[in-house]
Amino acid sequence: MKKYVIKLNGKAYEVEIEEVTGEAATSVVEKEAPVRTSAPVQNAGGQKIDAPMPGNIVNVAVKPGDVIKKGQLLVVLEAMKMENEIVSPVDGTVTAVSVAKGDSVNAGDALVQIA
Repeated sequence: MKKYVIKLNGKAYEVEIEEVTGEAATSVVEKEAPVRTSAPVQNAGGQKIDAPMPGNIVNVAVKPGDVIKKGQLLVVLEAMKMENEIVSPVDGTVTAVSVAKGDSVNAGDALVQIA
């Protein structure tokens, strides 16, 4: 049995897949898994967006001073040969971008600050 976490329409699902051979049936168990997100920072700095996993930055779509909307693309993070879009959880203005294209990041590293 292998477990995967799949994100679909903003919700994360933990999926178990059982490998079967012949005419055996396949069973799939689906349940919501917790999604790790940055907690809002309630200070003058605003909302801090952190890397949810280690990987490489393949695109930075914003720069300081940009006015953004909730759901807007901020950064694309490649991890395990998958491109993960990091989007804004809030409306606001980008006050800092802590990464550049080609940077390697660890889980929890700061990516973008939004006021």
